[in-house]
Amino acid sequence: MNPKKILNANELSTILHRLSYQLIEDHNDFSNTVLIGIQPRGPILATRLLQLLNDNDNINLGFLDITFFRDDFRRNEKSLKASTTSLDFVIEGKTVILIDDVLFTGRSIRAALDAIQSYGRPKSIQLLTLIDRRFSRELPIQPDYCGIQVDSRLNEKVKVNWNENDGEDSVYLIKNK
Repeated sequence: MNPKKILNANELSTILHRLSYQLIEDHNDFSNTVLIGIQPRGPILATRLLQLLNDNDNINLGFLDITFFRDDFRRNEKSLKASTTSLDFVIEGKTVILIDDVLFTGRSIRAALDAIQSYGRPKSIQLLTLIDRRFSRELPIQPDYCGIQVDSRLNEKVKVNWNENDGEDSVYLIKNK
């Protein structure tokens, strides 16, 4: 089966604009809100959103590595490669918006929740995802902001392509072999 294109560049752009407007409505001047992209794919989405929110210079953007907080760490023969964490601001008492491209089982988000506690105690934590694979959750985690919901089978993968890394902005549904 050939990959099925779920979103093209224009559709993806429309969704990103909608998400940025929702963030502005809910967080106004972002003085008490920080954006944190979950490594490895969340930082691209977070950076794109920050560009759309560019009228506001005081938005803090960081990146969070969750490698050592994952529940499958050291359970695979394949070693996991750690990314970098970059949080050069205080999260204590702030609203943290965790950002990731695809919400699948919820395990990466759980790891991010554990990891973020190492940096302080936020006032609240919200979740923004581009894609929500809603019928495959293993943990009771739901996004506060969602681009689209994709109903897929367990033998399928949702692949988000970003122009920065993949040469195009698109989302595909791919059947695993």
